[in-house]
Amino acid sequence: MLNSDQNKKIIIDGSRFSDLAGFYDEASLVFMKETDWKVGTLDGFDDILYGGFGVFENKDQVEVTWKDSQKSKEDLGLEATRHFYENKIRQGKPFNIELIQQKLDELLSGNGQTLFQILIEIIESHKNITLILD
Repeated sequence: MLNSDQNKKIIIDGSRFSDLAGFYDEASLVFMKETDWKVGTLDGFDDILYGGFGVFENKDQVEVTWKDSQKSKEDLGLEATRHFYENKIRQGKPFNIELIQQKLDELLSGNGQTLFQILIEIIESHKNITLILD
């Protein structure tokens, strides 16, 4: 086990974005320095967290601090998530419209996840990453 001095430290700065596209830009900047690949989807964000082609390797212990996380929680909250799902429904194929409508219905009934919660869940699913909300 690496001690904390050997952990890779990455900062997501919530003051630098106010929507999902801005989050993807920030994630590309901090996780994919000096590469041509850019984050553009939730799946793509999950993919870069496996490591190996950005700023850390697959087995590295990584500490991610999300500064201004309360701002991001609001920016990527109910309204942003509603728009996210509505846009996918409007686009239709290749998206699974029934599943997206179900997720939208859950969100509007108070049982669904916001984009912020989805991003947190994605980060926390990677056992080598420690998330600190600041």
